[in-house]
Amino acid sequence: MAKLSLGSTFSIFHSRHIRPPLAGCHVTKMTVADHHPSLEVVGGARDRFLPSLHTNLRLPYNPLPLIAWNRHVETIFASFFRSTPQVRLRRECLRVKDGGSVALDWISGDHRRLPPDSPVLILLPGLTGGSQDSYVRHMLTKANGKGWRVVVFNSRGCGESPVTTPQFYSASFLGDTYEVVKHVGARYPEANLYAVGWSLGANILVRYLGKESHACPLSGAVSLCNPFNLVIADEDFHKGFNNVYDKALARALCKIFKKHALLFEDMGGEFNIPLAANAKSVRDFDEGLTRVSFGFKSVDDYYSNSSSCDSIKHVKRPLLCIQAENDPIAPSRAIPWEDIEENPNCMLIVTPKGGHLGWVAGAEAPLGAPWTDPVVMDFLEYLERGASKTGKFLGDSEAVQRSSGELHHIEV
Repeated sequence: MAKLSLGSTFSIFHSRHIRPPLAGCHVTKMTVADHHPSLEVVGGARDRFLPSLHTNLRLPYNPLPLIAWNRHVETIFASFFRSTPQVRLRRECLRVKDGGSVALDWISGDHRRLPPDSPVLILLPGLTGGSQDSYVRHMLTKANGKGWRVVVFNSRGCGESPVTTPQFYSASFLGDTYEVVKHVGARYPEANLYAVGWSLGANILVRYLGKESHACPLSGAVSLCNPFNLVIADEDFHKGFNNVYDKALARALCKIFKKHALLFEDMGGEFNIPLAANAKSVRDFDEGLTRVSFGFKSVDDYYSNSSSCDSIKHVKRPLLCIQAENDPIAPSRAIPWEDIEENPNCMLIVTPKGGHLGWVAGAEAPLGAPWTDPVVMDFLEYLERGASKTGKFLGDSEAVQRSSGELHHIEV
């Protein structure tokens, strides 16, 4: 099960945000701008964004019955049996301010093939995920096939990204995201920047959008399988079959940790290195290492201050959120329905099935791209058609030179 790349589960979710899907969303009379009743579509930007998605959303959501009858079957099937497109990547290792490193994987040859103003899409995978994962590869090839420049942001230790300091990444830490977006914007100053995040990557992306607010250099973003409320997600993570995912992710985290264990030798204070190294659950790993690294009093304190649900109200860039009603890792009861409805920049699509990172439906099911990919691309291309060229995101030429001087290139 270690192959699963699921979102780290885990701010106190205000009771006003918890609500069932809106009964009044579905309409019986179909028009060009409407969606099929099998889908839940809400949000302050619904009327603005929905017409651009009608090609896909007017069709019923029809998952494969043999796979989608059970949310766990769909989740596991997608993780183990979905095809993985073969792509030659060029790796760029970016050293960040604190001495840590992240890996940026670009499609090899795009720097020569694509014009400098081609839109750039930054991909943020889920917990322990990276450019090797099938759902990431499908999105990468789908966007690149439409002329987009795509880069996968592999967080510290993920996707064989180097770990150069005794610190991994977390749901709370946005520092690397700031630096990656600035670097990419500096490298392609004539292009508009966009981002797509899955699971933990979606949580980090939405938090980044909220923190940057009006100053955000992204022209738009998509959040998929976002746990939103990490306290609620953590509660569900320890129920029934979900324990299988918990153990699988703990093993994946331990595997990454043990590759770099020497960096963590002789760390004192509140660190519990043996607990992290032998974690039986994600919570164990976060108790032994993550919450201490990032200055939280407890795991619950970490989870309650690292969620994206309260960031939605501050998002000032176009944001599409897609969730599955039956997601075992990102429960639908954690979706901040009210804030999404009230934000004129946000739209939410909820599918009746899909599991976690599954969505085995659509034209390419069961082994091809998930149902979400063409929806995501329709949304992003709609934004790009309406966007003006932004120019340089980093006005500081010194910052550009600093970033360029700290990069190393390899082919993977």
